[in-house]
Amino acid sequence: MAGLAAALAALAAAAWALGAQGGEQTTRITVPPADVASAVPLAVLGDSNSHSYQDNVSFRPGARERGGALRPRTLQWTEVLARLRGREIDLGEWGTWGHAGAVAQGRELLGLRGDRAPRKADYLYNFANSGAGCRDLTEGRFRQAPRLLALMGDEPERWRRGVVVIRIGLNDWGGLLDLQSREPAAPPVRAATATCADRIRQTLALIHAAHPETRVVIVGIGNEADDPAQFDKWRSGAEMANIKTALASFNGALRQLAAGNARVSFFDDLAWFEKLWGTRDAQGRPAYKTVALGSLRVTNTAGDDPRNALVADHHAGLVWNALWAQALVIHLRDAFGLPLTPIGDKELAGFVEALVGRGVAPSAVRTPGA
Repeated sequence: MAGLAAALAALAAAAWALGAQGGEQTTRITVPPADVASAVPLAVLGDSNSHSYQDNVSFRPGARERGGALRPRTLQWTEVLARLRGREIDLGEWGTWGHAGAVAQGRELLGLRGDRAPRKADYLYNFANSGAGCRDLTEGRFRQAPRLLALMGDEPERWRRGVVVIRIGLNDWGGLLDLQSREPAAPPVRAATATCADRIRQTLALIHAAHPETRVVIVGIGNEADDPAQFDKWRSGAEMANIKTALASFNGALRQLAAGNARVSFFDDLAWFEKLWGTRDAQGRPAYKTVALGSLRVTNTAGDDPRNALVADHHAGLVWNALWAQALVIHLRDAFGLPLTPIGDKELAGFVEALVGRGVAPSAVRTPGA
């Protein structure tokens, strides 16, 4: 046991050294004090659906750029919110935060704040990271919820009016569609549902034990069969019905977590998508609509051109994220009565058209209040 303790202490010391060398916070851009005093603080727990695209630590130029050559004008939903409602919604200052997973864990072994993991450039309150699964909400290298709560504890009064968005689950659900199409109640499908519901339940308990007045939005997951990469699969009504049955069970478990709790709300991501782009027909064949936003006509296709709903790596594109940000503002107003100004269609179209028309330098998407 003594040998193990010594090894752990050595690991922790090395982690501390690495963390000190790497630095914790750089490239900060501060939200003006007037914004901080009045805006609703909003934090995010989740996966690549919420990891900011302008993160130049995780998405290095020429390597994993989300949006490819069009990355500077391809914004994530948090980045859209920061630009259009940065005076009313505070995602925190933009900067490079945190450490590698092992370093963060080592700091915690020493009794220090782990800050966050992985190291990335993002808004201060955005703890989402690509590849995260539901277990990462509460344990492992990332431990998103406990580390967010440590940060929230610095300003408990502000978080009385704050919101935490939990948007996670697709990485647990991914790879199960073939099984769902045959057996929607198969043990692995039920296990993924139970794991995510349990981890989100634990996260809610942690948040409300420390911040009982903080609101939480639980976001459901969409149908991976709607991804253009999957269009040649499950081309029968029976297969699609099975997939929808499995998905309804998953989203139903998340919806139940919000039932009867005025501080918690469920955002139906599947319904949101189907209202805009539609779904497959009764035989499982793609039957999607075209979405108009200003002069843009956006189809449920993949490619870095903004006329595709998805970028080339099959994450949400600019228009998808802009419309999602618009819907979230409305949801926050309706569910919690928050004093937020809706993003009108004309405003949103003008914002997107300006991005598409002239492009945006990476530095221009960093400021929450821009």
